[in-house]
Amino acid sequence: MTKSKIGTMEAIMLVLTIIITHTISSLPRELLVSTKSSTIINLIFVSILALFFSYLIVRLMKNFGGCDIIDISEYLGGKVLKTIIGTIFIFYFLVSSSILLRNFCESIKIIYYPMTNIIFIISFFVLAVCAANRLDFNASLKTNLLIVPLVLASIVFLFFANMNQFVPERAFPILGDGLIQTFVLGLGNLAAFGGISFLYFLPPYLKEPEKMKKIALVSIGISAIYLILCVATLLFMFSFFINTNEITPLYNATRYIEFGTFFQRLESIFLLIWILAYACYLSITSKFSMSIFKKLTHIETKKPLIDIFGLFIFALALFPKNYAISDKFETEVYPYLVLGITFFLGITILILANLLKRKQKTNKTLP
Repeated sequence: MTKSKIGTMEAIMLVLTIIITHTISSLPRELLVSTKSSTIINLIFVSILALFFSYLIVRLMKNFGGCDIIDISEYLGGKVLKTIIGTIFIFYFLVSSSILLRNFCESIKIIYYPMTNIIFIISFFVLAVCAANRLDFNASLKTNLLIVPLVLASIVFLFFANMNQFVPERAFPILGDGLIQTFVLGLGNLAAFGGISFLYFLPPYLKEPEKMKKIALVSIGISAIYLILCVATLLFMFSFFINTNEITPLYNATRYIEFGTFFQRLESIFLLIWILAYACYLSITSKFSMSIFKKLTHIETKKPLIDIFGLFIFALALFPKNYAISDKFETEVYPYLVLGITFFLGITILILANLLKRKQKTNKTLP
């Protein structure tokens, strides 16, 4: 990935990409399983925390100019720590994107192609990603700049188009299973904001680095509204989603949209937009993974890596024997990866690096 500079709006859409793709799959269902009728209040609470952590990340990274988390890790612990942190983030991007791809492809298979082998559906995405990765980094971001607003608009449209199906009473009791479940045990829902992980890598690519705080806060704010609309749509329409294992619950909500005789069965349009969003997501995560690998190994060009990383995604997506295993990873393992890597490991590295920098400055001032 070249050091192409990206604009503020492109960066905001970049952060939104992870949240959007996870939401299309099973995230709203898992949020509802966790906190039930109090999910909307819980999301408001964890959104405030996400805004705080985003601001903290930006504030801590500001002291290192245009460096990313890999550069800061090298400053803190040398090449050894740099290699460890870089490897962890490559693992995180590749594994999470591959499993999310597997689950989305399983949904497409069940809905439209029940007789098609899952290998062919996954291959379609991997080939598209390999082709996209041969283009300039900005080409992917500009495409993402078009697709992400379409996805956001589709969810807003989905919410308002189904309002006649809403049963507001399903939001009661407002605190669900109680204060502890909503505000303590429900802290795990912070994993919904996995897009924060991109903040660690944005500074070297921004045209206007001074707008990093704006990028972080606006992207997380939009994500919060987006998640609340998704959850509210399902909560008010389908109380049974709380206790069932429905695949792509948002897709089921699209089937209820009708505007007269000529505008029915709009779910295919939604699915097309979501497919494009997944392709953009895979392209961006693989490009960031290649960028990290390139920085760790000091290779001159990314071209030899494109097909290799595409094969990695393909193999990892096929690694689970069936949908039940991949879904278990997405619902039970992925949230801990987000919390552990994005919110704990990344912030810990930044805090320790800032302490080291302050200590070095103090030593220089001493006589």
